[in-house]
Amino acid sequence: MIDIKRSFLPRGEIVELNKIVLGNLFEWFIQGVYDERDTQKQFVHIFYKNDRPSSPHFPIIKPILDRLDIKKLMRVKLNLLTKTNEIVEHDYHKDSESSDALTSILYLNTNNGYTRFKDKNIKSEANTLITFPSATFHSGTTCTDEGFRLVLNIVYKAF
Repeated sequence: MIDIKRSFLPRGEIVELNKIVLGNLFEWFIQGVYDERDTQKQFVHIFYKNDRPSSPHFPIIKPILDRLDIKKLMRVKLNLLTKTNEIVEHDYHKDSESSDALTSILYLNTNNGYTRFKDKNIKSEANTLITFPSATFHSGTTCTDEGFRLVLNIVYKAF
C-alpha cells in the first residue's frame, strides 16, 4: 500500500529546503543510481547512514523527520537526476529487505518524472510525500520538462 500526502511541509519550509540544497554551499557527489558499478549516474547527498548523521547539513531535514513516525532511522539520501531527452526508467529495486521498514519519498520539485511501481506510477509533485514498505520493488526516473528531478529518500522503521 502506498500512502500519499500532498502539501507535506508548510510552504516556507519546502522553499527554504530547496534554497539550501540548490545553493552554492551544498555538497553533491556523483554516484551510480544503484551502486558504484552502475553506468547510470546521479548526484547524491547522504544525510544519514550507518546509524549516524553523515552530513553537516543533517539539521535541515530534522523538520521532515519530526513529522514521520520514526523508531529507527536507517538511511536518508537526496537524489538529483538531471534532465534527459527522453524519460529514463531505472531498474526496479528494494530500499531494504526488512519486512518492517518503510520508505518515504519527498518530492522537492514538480516535473514529469515519477516513482514507478509494478502496478502504478506516482508523479513527482513538489511537497508530496509518498510512503510504502521498503521491501516493495520500485524505481525512479529522470525527467524531460525541468532541469532536474529532486527527491529525498528516507528509509526507517516506524513505531
